[in-house]
Amino acid sequence: MSRIGRKPIPIPAGVTVTIAPTHLEITGPKGTLRTPVPPGIRFRLQDGTLVAEREDDEAKALHGLARALAANAVRGVTEGYTKELDIVGIGYKAEVQGRRIVFSLGYSHPIEFPIPDGIDVKVERRNKPIPEYQMTLTVSGIDKQLVGQIAANIRSLRRPDAYKGKGIRYADEVLRLKPGKTGK
Repeated sequence: MSRIGRKPIPIPAGVTVTIAPTHLEITGPKGTLRTPVPPGIRFRLQDGTLVAEREDDEAKALHGLARALAANAVRGVTEGYTKELDIVGIGYKAEVQGRRIVFSLGYSHPIEFPIPDGIDVKVERRNKPIPEYQMTLTVSGIDKQLVGQIAANIRSLRRPDAYKGKGIRYADEVLRLKPGKTGK
């Protein structure tokens, strides 16, 4: 049996779970999320916890996945998710204008990135003692998959350079820089 799938999901106070055969609807203080339930998996509420059960061994591979998706939705509607991105490079900057972000990333034109519904973006400017300027972009929302996808799309606008490290990177990302021509 799946170790992840067997774990019960504690339901905090203020969170309601509606169970349907094809989906779960989880409502909390931050909003409502709808999670699909794969065929062969069913959920039940028991003593303030949500338990995932599989009907037969046909759904064995989906047992842990269904439980993880439900646990992510419960955490999303109570705490939410955030991803931090660092913009590193002289002249590289970002600015939030309404429901879009305008980037200046060393290209010949500014890049406009639309912010989808359910996602909030904040830009903070930090001057570090290093000669390069750094800005921090915080992407937050209740849907873990959507927050991660938007952060990945923003990072793909200007990936970190292999020699100087300029570009957009995750805050916890470790870069291994190449030495260049003179570094042997």
